[in-house]
Amino acid sequence: MNLTAEEKLMFDVMKAIYDSGIPISFKGSMVLKVCLLEAGYTEDTRHTVDIDANWNTDNLPTAEQMTSSIQSALQKAGLDLDVSLYRMYGEGRSAGFELTDKSADVPLFTMDMDVNRPPAATKIYDVEGVRFRGASSFQIVADKLSAISTDKVFRRVKDVVDLYYLSQVVDFDAEKVRKTLIESGKTLGSFQGFLFRTQDLRHAYEKFRFSGDVNKPSFEEVYHSVKSYIGEVLPKTKKRDMER
Repeated sequence: MNLTAEEKLMFDVMKAIYDSGIPISFKGSMVLKVCLLEAGYTEDTRHTVDIDANWNTDNLPTAEQMTSSIQSALQKAGLDLDVSLYRMYGEGRSAGFELTDKSADVPLFTMDMDVNRPPAATKIYDVEGVRFRGASSFQIVADKLSAISTDKVFRRVKDVVDLYYLSQVVDFDAEKVRKTLIESGKTLGSFQGFLFRTQDLRHAYEKFRFSGDVNKPSFEEVYHSVKSYIGEVLPKTKKRDMER
């Protein structure tokens, strides 16, 4: 699996934060990459330009506490980066941080931080020298299922793509996924858009861009692989209708 220079640096940032002991766990595309690597997936996957994370403490952290803690972790790890908060967290809104190359004063990538949301299932990843606390494979699958089960699927084509990657190397355990959904306060929709508006979904997929030279599978391959992978949680009556 090839990584961009930014992705390699983002992994360094995630490791530095984990080593510092800050109460931060990670999620999103960067965790997915390591989850796939750990499971034996070696093909290139879609690239990303940000880090997604959760901050969980008993009390609500201030902007200064979060910024200074992250900055201190990076400095201790020898990373020549500046951290700045450009969006404070609030109800239904994550905090947004920008990480900048100190010497060139050039923004490199961003980090979105949810604060004190319902706890997610996590594990320690340790792959090829990259060590951090991140969402478990079941949490990743549950999050993506929740997104594509509603009409958000047309704006969240990347979650369909990620489920396609996961279907290659991670077994689907419906019982564990349902339990993870409940524990993280998420629900499943009716999957109406995913199941019955396939032309709209195809259009959204065709517009979705894979940066660099990453292979973009055909819509048919992605759609049918994902549909088969998540079949145990699709509405049973709708499945029968689709199979007629």
